[in-house]
Parts: sequence; C-alpha cells; structure tokens
Amino acid sequence: MTDRDNAALEAEGDAAADFLEELLDILDMDGDIDISVEAGRAKVAIIADGPSQDLKRLVGPDGEVLDALQDLARLAVQSETGELSRLMLDIADFRAGRRERLAEQARETIAQVNESGDAVAMPPMNAFERKVVHDVVLEAGLVSESEGDDPHRHVVVRPAS
Repeated sequence: MTDRDNAALEAEGDAAADFLEELLDILDMDGDIDISVEAGRAKVAIIADGPSQDLKRLVGPDGEVLDALQDLARLAVQSETGELSRLMLDIADFRAGRRERLAEQARETIAQVNESGDAVAMPPMNAFERKVVHDVVLEAGLVSESEGDDPHRHVVVRPAS
C-alpha cells in the first residue's frame, strides 16, 4: 500500500470520526474514538470511557444498530471525500468479540466437516460475519462459499477437493 493510499484511508477515518463525534454529542454520550488502518481499510472504533452500557445501545440486538451506523458513517465519508468507503466501525468491542465467537463457530463446523466428509451449512450471517468465517475456513485448508439471498445468506463449508 502506498503512502497516498494510506493517507486516503486515514482521511476516511478522520471524516467518519468527525461524523461520529457529532452523533455522540447529539446523543449526549461519552466515548473515545480510535482511528486505524487495517487490512487495506479504515477502521474506526468507539470505546467507552467507563461502563459501556450506554454505548451498547449504539450496537443494538445482534449489531443491527451498529451496522446502520456504519452505513451512515460510510455515507458521511463519501459525502466529504467523494469516494466510496469500506470503512469498518466497531462500538464497545462488539465486532471484536463477535469475530472471536464466529471463529470458534467456524472451527466447530470445520471439525464437523472433517469428521463427516460432508458439507455443512452455517446459519445466516451478514457480510462481515461471512468474511470472518471464510477466512477461518481458508486458513484450515477447507473450502467455503456463500449461498442464498439476504437476509438468509449463509456460508457452506466443504471438504477440500
């Protein structure tokens, strides 16, 4: 990645952070904003100053509110930069915790596939969740693909050919 690419991603993070700071002010909520660049995309995290109960309201059940806020942050970035954004937003470490739970679920599915030799379909997941599973399956040397249409799109894990 070039310095220019990195600078563009940092600008995305800054634009998203400005939007999110305004949102936190409007909602009268406290939180620190951390900006980083990981795996070729801007990442913004809202971290609780103290107890994260308030911030959990911004995550919602199963992360639906977080997904909506991520979409809004991406639109704010696009409005400021004129470019589409692949920005990732995390609030109160929800995605980090979810990533670990999904990785464990993927490892259990991999064990089932290795034991039975048959393909195993996992429950429906959003794009972020499917990406986590695909990465774990690839690392284990098996094959995975997404099937179905949202909101029922899911990952199917198969033995390697």
